[in-house]
Amino acid sequence: MNMHISPDKCIACTTCVVQCPVAEATTKFLGPRMIGPAYERFRLLGLAEDTSLHYCANCKNCDISCPQGVPVSSLNMLARAEQCRHHSPSLRDWILAHGELMAKWLRYVPASLKNFGMLNPLTRGMLDALGIDKRASLPTFAPRTFRQMMTHVRQPGHKNTVIYFPGCYVDVYDPATGLDMVWVLNRAGYDVIVPNEFVCCGLPLISNGFWQHAHANAERNLRELAQWRDKGLPMLTGCPSCGLMFRTDMSEYFPDLVKKYGPCRLEDAHKFLLENMDASMFDAALSVLPASQHIIYHAPCHLRAQGNGLPGLALLRRIPGVNVDNADAGCCGISGSYGFKKEKYNIAQTIGSRLFATIRESGAATAVSECGTCRVQIRHGSGLPAVHPVSILRQHLEELH
Repeated sequence: MNMHISPDKCIACTTCVVQCPVAEATTKFLGPRMIGPAYERFRLLGLAEDTSLHYCANCKNCDISCPQGVPVSSLNMLARAEQCRHHSPSLRDWILAHGELMAKWLRYVPASLKNFGMLNPLTRGMLDALGIDKRASLPTFAPRTFRQMMTHVRQPGHKNTVIYFPGCYVDVYDPATGLDMVWVLNRAGYDVIVPNEFVCCGLPLISNGFWQHAHANAERNLRELAQWRDKGLPMLTGCPSCGLMFRTDMSEYFPDLVKKYGPCRLEDAHKFLLENMDASMFDAALSVLPASQHIIYHAPCHLRAQGNGLPGLALLRRIPGVNVDNADAGCCGISGSYGFKKEKYNIAQTIGSRLFATIRESGAATAVSECGTCRVQIRHGSGLPAVHPVSILRQHLEELH
């Protein structure tokens, strides 16, 4: 881990505090400036840590807003890593961090039994006692993982190929979105390779304090990605958190691995598709679509933190007959598994309340967001269905046939 990120660029302007959704929602958190750069100076002197550190959601809004480019969230995450070296994370945090591993352990158990085991009132009561709020809407296991389903997908055999990093949410809980991505990329003229070596990008592990496990995942992923990078193949993801992990977080958290394997950035799949649409690969087909649909789009915080604009929104706005509103209503509050935690559930709901109201009042039939857990939170808070942008694109392309 990089323990030498300097806090000295911070000029104490408090811009990050104004933009922090957690600081706005609760007084239990001292705010990103105090817990990040200010406290980092105390940490360097070996002084005690403030107990409110764990209320940082790692949403990256402090990083987005900082005029000096201070990686405030990384300072917080590295400080929490040091905490966890001395005080092991709880069983609750282990469960929330290891969804992919649990799915692997339970792969021979039917999804209906797994979901009943996780979601029945007795189990939810036990999980609540562990600290996973019984009011939270947890994602459910899919009958088969995305990669299991991919073994049965017949692709066109295009000469052009891309590498797709699905992320653990798509693989374990939402394989339909992964299949939609493969279908659309096939339609764009590319066969899709999903290497079996890929594992969770590590962000859930980092957020919950399991840095050694995250380091192991990072090494496995970088080793695999480096091979495809060196072959010159495009490497894509539709998950903003996975994209952010490989774009910026990896070098801040695991500089030893980046030095060993070199940077392995994942390109945003929506940006990649837009470039193909700009080459008129979709335009002729989409221009004859008669469908009319009103949707509202939410930009995940981890997408905005990458500074690449909103390619998913731009992609949706290229589809004739689709009326797209940009919610532009701040963080949804979930921050991965943050909003599932009992002491943070109300904070997450408060953070997301403006977004939920905006969605409900929009008149849209469907909400759209790239982030899987954002979609879980949107469904829970607004009552509207929520899907990935690529699923909307596939829906409209299929209407041609």
